[in-house]
Amino acid sequence: MLPEGLRLTSERKPGIQSFRRLLGGLVAGETAFATHEEVGIGRGMNSTVTFAATELQTLIGALLRGGYHVIGPTLRDGAIVYDRLESINVLPGGWTDEQAPGHYHLKRREDGAFFGYTVGPQGWKTYLHPPEVRLWSAQREGQTFRILNNEARPNVPLAFLGVRACELAAIALQDRVLLGDKYRDRIYAERRDGALLIAVQCAQSASTCFCASMGTGPAASGGADAVLTELSGPGGHRFLARAGSSRGAELLMQLKVTPATESDVQQAEAAVDAAATAQTRRIDCTGLKEILYQNFEHPRWENVATRCLTCANCTMVCPTCFCTSVEDTSDVTGNHAERWRRWDSCFTQMFSYIHGGSIRTSAKARYRQWMTHKLAAWIDQFGSSGCVGCGRCITWCPVGIDITEEVRALRDGDTHGNS
Repeated sequence: MLPEGLRLTSERKPGIQSFRRLLGGLVAGETAFATHEEVGIGRGMNSTVTFAATELQTLIGALLRGGYHVIGPTLRDGAIVYDRLESINVLPGGWTDEQAPGHYHLKRREDGAFFGYTVGPQGWKTYLHPPEVRLWSAQREGQTFRILNNEARPNVPLAFLGVRACELAAIALQDRVLLGDKYRDRIYAERRDGALLIAVQCAQSASTCFCASMGTGPAASGGADAVLTELSGPGGHRFLARAGSSRGAELLMQLKVTPATESDVQQAEAAVDAAATAQTRRIDCTGLKEILYQNFEHPRWENVATRCLTCANCTMVCPTCFCTSVEDTSDVTGNHAERWRRWDSCFTQMFSYIHGGSIRTSAKARYRQWMTHKLAAWIDQFGSSGCVGCGRCITWCPVGIDITEEVRALRDGDTHGNS
């Protein structure tokens, strides 16, 4: 389920009437598989079907022919990251991740699962809310200057393959922040409009995951155009699928599918339930906003400050953090200037700089600002917590600071650090 008060819409369309028209009216060829009428895809979006793992290539191909840039998981630099896809051959088949506070490691699986991992260092905000964007550039011409054409706006819709439940919740949060108020972020809106989200439910959890306690996973309950669950065993390597929107239904119509059996559904539900049960970390959100507001000078903040490097890793990997700064640059001749928007972090000293200096000069003040905003002030601003329980901030903290432990310590009055 998504955080209370949030709704992630999935009916955005890239300037066309329907996904079927976008695909040029492609339909599956005649096969021994069930017709789409028999499995109910053409009549509604509640039917559940299965398809062979190799059909994932058909799905990617249909998206590419429809003009989408397909983004999904792949291996690079010792991690599973999101990048352009054209083939299932670049998916991280047979690989999984091992995560702990301050630790990330890839290792081989015993099977060939394409999505047999949890989450990597990137969130989908890398594509929807990019790390840096040139806002404009200018060129000197005599005694005046001319504003040059801005970068071409993205006109190719994005299709995200492999979105986890916690990441659907994160996209919903960024939709609320960047689109849901009086001032809409044009750059985010241009990328978000028409984006197609294909979720893959988690069948395992990392030791750093705590989405179950935040109500954001591991089951995907809304916001996706299609929801997949990867299955293996006696029935072979396959996917259980259901549509979450009309575009998702049209996409599934391009595949060779069979009606899901009760055994398929039970296997998928058992896998997702097992992933939730395996989570050992949690945040108790009961009264948490008031606890944080009432403990502004708690000694725990001093404790965590002795460990925090203020490196900003936690905010860079967080799928919901959205803060940016604007920077003006010029060449050495002074004839060309540009203005860039770049990700920023409340952990940098310059982030809180106003006339006369920074108002948060200590690690204590910056960590307190980050955690209090994420888990308390965010509720006042946007109606829900800003945390989805993906655990990235724990994994990618160089010293292994654990936000779930910091919350527990504040709640219990503990001043000792996590090991």
